Amino acid sequence: MATIKFNNYLKVQLQDPEFKAGYEIESAKLSSAVVTMKAWEAAGLTQRELAEKANVPQSTMARIERGDNTSIDTMSKIAFALGARLSIGFTPNNV
Repeated sequence: MATIKFNNYLKVQLQDPEFKAGYEIESAKLSSAVVTMKAWEAAGLTQRELAEKANVPQSTMARIERGDNTSIDTMSKIAFALGARLSIGFTPNNV
C-alpha cells in the first residue's frame, strides 16, 4: 500500500465543494477554540477559574475547548472576564 502525505490528500479533498465547506466551518470553530484557550492560559487561569470569573458553567468552557459552538454573549462574558474586548471579523478565504 502506497503512503500518501496528508497535505497532498487534503489538497485533493478540498477540490470537493461539500468537503471544503465542512472543512472551513470546522477549521473556524477550532481556530476560535485555540484563541480562547491561549487567552485563558495567558491570563494564568484554569478552565474552572475562568468559568467562575465569567459566570458561565465550566461545562461551557469545556465545550468551547472542544471547538463546539457557543454564543457571542458567552464569548463576550469570557472576554470581559479576561479584561479584553471581543472582536469578530471576516477574512476572505483567499487571503
